[in-house]
Amino acid sequence: MIRMTDIHVGRMSRKGRSRVPMVLALLVWCMGLIPVSLSAKGIVTVQGESTYYDNGTHSKVECMKFALEQARIDALAREFGTLVSQDIMQSDRVTGSREKNDFLALSSTQVKGEWIADEGEPVYTFDHDKDANLIVTCRVRGKAKEISNESAEFEAVVLRNGTDKVHTDNRFRHGDSLYLYFKGSTNGYLTVFLQDEADNVIQLLPYYNDSKTRIPVKGGWEYVYFDPDRADNTTDFEGLVMTAPNNLEYNRLYVIFSPNAFSAPVMTRNPGELPYMAAGEFSKWLVKSRRNDSAMGVKIINIEINPIN
Repeated sequence: MIRMTDIHVGRMSRKGRSRVPMVLALLVWCMGLIPVSLSAKGIVTVQGESTYYDNGTHSKVECMKFALEQARIDALAREFGTLVSQDIMQSDRVTGSREKNDFLALSSTQVKGEWIADEGEPVYTFDHDKDANLIVTCRVRGKAKEISNESAEFEAVVLRNGTDKVHTDNRFRHGDSLYLYFKGSTNGYLTVFLQDEADNVIQLLPYYNDSKTRIPVKGGWEYVYFDPDRADNTTDFEGLVMTAPNNLEYNRLYVIFSPNAFSAPVMTRNPGELPYMAAGEFSKWLVKSRRNDSAMGVKIINIEINPIN
């Protein structure tokens, strides 16, 4: 059930800032999705499994998050394989009468696919080792596609309590302000959503009182959003304050960019409130949009909000 008291909009003038409380979220990773035949466009159904062994330093919710992310990676690796790259650095040095050769090889492994949306809820099982540390096994099923060179390149990072990149951080405390840095490689269109604890997906950009359904951006330009000093004179600006008064919470930020214009999802819009939709409906919109636009890129940023104490 949607608790509308959890979704508020605060207006910010050029002279000062009002807080925009949002109850940001106990772990929300489950996104229902009605099965659709998408294989013709390269989007397929994948499934994976992973077991996370904790050392006693993380909460149950954190262990579930780690197991889920590993299960997604396992699913992508099973379907699309992995890419192993190696950088080799070699140098020859002569010191006095002696010659020395330095050789260094750095290897890295990456999966060749990207996760789009969960299909149904992840399934967890729990156990403990001999030291009573938690063991979490996660089985997950979802939609994914092979990574290609078609998606537009862009940089998007979350900033905490500051508008310079030195403030890059995805770990917040109750009352911290959130800003978003964005830079695209080409002209295009941008939109940003946040998934909250009530399984709602809330549209953060464009701002709720903006008539546009997506934001035009110029390639190579640097943008910082949710900053009143950078808002134009035609936009009644909203700031974002992270709130988690009692428990550790997690949210997901979706940054969506394409050089092509794309349609906006159908969202519930009430006066004075941020537009929102159910997570399952958002998943269907995102899968359809990416199926129709191979150049669309999506970056998912996990946000952690720590309580007051």
